[in-house]
Amino acid sequence: MIVGIIGAGAWGTALAHISARGGNTVRLWSYDGMYKEFEGLELPDNIHITSDNAILKNTDVWLVVTPAAYFRETLKKMRVVYNGQPIIICTKGAECSSGEFMSEILATEIPECIDYGVLSGPQFAAEVARGVPTGSMLAGNAVVLDAGHQALNKMYLTDTDDIIGTQVCGVGKNAVALISGYCSIACSGENERAMLFTRAWNEVVNLGLAMGGQLRTFLGLCGIGDLFLSATSATSRNYSGGVSIARGQTPDGTVEGIFALCGLLARARDLGIETPVLDDMSMHLKK
Repeated sequence: MIVGIIGAGAWGTALAHISARGGNTVRLWSYDGMYKEFEGLELPDNIHITSDNAILKNTDVWLVVTPAAYFRETLKKMRVVYNGQPIIICTKGAECSSGEFMSEILATEIPECIDYGVLSGPQFAAEVARGVPTGSMLAGNAVVLDAGHQALNKMYLTDTDDIIGTQVCGVGKNAVALISGYCSIACSGENERAMLFTRAWNEVVNLGLAMGGQLRTFLGLCGIGDLFLSATSATSRNYSGGVSIARGQTPDGTVEGIFALCGLLARARDLGIETPVLDDMSMHLKK
């Protein structure tokens, strides 16, 4: 299988490694031809780095892994070479300005794509790249599920048709991980931290259900699994970003939880869902 991966940051490069390890030919697109290097790990011969999007035309599946803030812009560039492949969204986020999720942006920017899905789960990129056992939830129709299992045959995958719920989990865990990191510094004790963590996740679940997501999705790998990983470890960029904010510091790098929080609140306002804990975190970001 020829797998096109759009985005060569840590997660995109990690997916390239695991797909190549499964015997696939991988075409890894980067806007500048660069990719994330993992210490002690060589790039295998069946991964081809490119900044030319034309090379993505004759592939069997696309995995889109660009940051949420650049997702729409990237898809606009890619539409000219889209050739009917199933597209699997591997970006966890929502557009801050509109509150739209990545599948909704995809439907606007590449409307001819009828087979699309979402990959989401508990994964630290460096571990995935090195082949440490990992699992994810893959959401989509039969075409997407088949393509995803071929492209990522070295990853444990559970299947669902709940595209919306899977995305809400990915967006929500980023925001809750940010809150968890913030609370680890700002809260008076562990009791308060646990209370706010639980309430924040309940707000995410309520929003997801209002959007048509399935409750069982929030109990799976993309829900509780990813939440546990991201909201309890200092390795998580969102968790550590929350810690920095609580200390009055500027977080390092791209913190998806900040964009996720903004997108969730925009969607909650549209649906009339109350989100007091998420709202409070948003106020801290504005200080």
